[in-house]
Amino acid sequence: MKTGSQAFRVWQSQAGSPAWNMAVDELLLRHAAALGQAVLRFYSWDQPSSSFGYFQRFADEEVLTDLRPTLRRPTAGGLVHHGENEWTYSLVFPPTHPWWELKADESYQHVHVWIRRAFKDCGVATELCPEARPAGPGQCFVGAEKNDLLHCGNKIAGAAQRRNRDGLLIQGSVQAKPTGIDRKAWESAMLAESEWIEWQPKDAFLGEVETLAKRKYESATHNQKR
Repeated sequence: MKTGSQAFRVWQSQAGSPAWNMAVDELLLRHAAALGQAVLRFYSWDQPSSSFGYFQRFADEEVLTDLRPTLRRPTAGGLVHHGENEWTYSLVFPPTHPWWELKADESYQHVHVWIRRAFKDCGVATELCPEARPAGPGQCFVGAEKNDLLHCGNKIAGAAQRRNRDGLLIQGSVQAKPTGIDRKAWESAMLAESEWIEWQPKDAFLGEVETLAKRKYESATHNQKR
């Protein structure tokens, strides 16, 4: 599967705080049209944490995990645990990109087909979940949604999306990974599926990230607003 005719900008991001990571992804979406190309960011976490979907109730989510901080994501979806054993990525597409025009279920399937191909290239067999399997309330990795990625019947990859006039943001998580494969091999396999160029944001963008992280994602006003 090729991911489209337009080359991706690929950002191998530093390990960041939970608030910093959320702010980066929100601002990538906000600047998607100006960037003019899709961005694939691989990233990690400098501390254990959890996040929950933008439309979820904080009181319902915080009781499901002991991990703190617990942040409200810019995307939808259920509760996700984050930490050093998770492979996290985000994808941002401008409104001119073919992925922006896809329906939500189509872009969800597309990204997991891409990840499945990468695992196959690493010698690991996975499959798309054919239908939703009920989970505990709001817990992303307990059950599975249609087109989540499964290995030996267990969910290993899921994602959350937000689509608006600025573009499309997909925040994805790979957990409970198969043995015998490391992150670098998987990332290389992901990149083999597309045309891409290395990219680093400018200092002005990173300054915006720091401001937004402190003002919004470190704020109880935002995280507990519903």
